[in-house]
Amino acid sequence: MTADQAATAAVTTATATTATPPDTAAAPEFVRSAALLATSTGADYRVDIRSGRHHLAADEPASVGGGDTVTTPVGLLLSALGSCTAITLRMYAQRKQWPLETVRVHLGYEKGPDRTARITRRIDLVGGLDETQRARLLDIADRTPVTLAVAGATPIVSTDAKGAHRP
Repeated sequence: MTADQAATAAVTTATATTATPPDTAAAPEFVRSAALLATSTGADYRVDIRSGRHHLAADEPASVGGGDTVTTPVGLLLSALGSCTAITLRMYAQRKQWPLETVRVHLGYEKGPDRTARITRRIDLVGGLDETQRARLLDIADRTPVTLAVAGATPIVSTDAKGAHRP
């Protein structure tokens, strides 16, 4: 086992055995459906990401001191939202045997006044769909797992390596 695999196993084991934070013991237990390890090891901002057997990375643009070697963390967030939208719509259309040929999801992260932000999403549905089918797919797009996680402000429970909890 490599050092990275051992670290991933340690993180997975440590967090998997702590189903709920100590101060929410009465809350229902959560079941992990995804996990990854993000590692930053240098003076630069590049982060190597491992999710199972898949390897990704994130970096910041040169304008803020990064190396601009890969997409930004916000780019990865938009990637998750766009891919989840496309996959969910494709699955639904296949189950219904609808003639959906292509799904294109255009996303933007926009910054507004007072540090506000929003994500814009335009979905192109290519194929011989009628208006009722298109409307249904757009309705489903608002309820994909990643859409709900982002829009619903999923709580993030942070701990340090020694288990200290911060709500």
